[in-house]
Amino acid sequence: MVLRYPFVTEKAMMMLENQNKLQFVVESNATKNQIKREIERAFAQEVSHVSTMMAMDGRKKAVISFANEKAAEEILSRLGIM
Repeated sequence: MVLRYPFVTEKAMMMLENQNKLQFVVESNATKNQIKREIERAFAQEVSHVSTMMAMDGRKKAVISFANEKAAEEILSRLGIM
């Protein structure tokens, strides 16, 4: 499994509300295509863009944009976070 867990902070919640984006902590060797496929398979939502970054503590974070404007909120509610 490429995805580890959703990364939920105040800034991440602002991105959710304003830009329909979610942040996940992923495996450090995961590619953008692997992350996209995993999200689409696990949550049945079309991903429009994936960007990744390495945090200072060595974690890799992925910022995922969705084609459906309510997809990010739906995914977090399914996970029991929102």
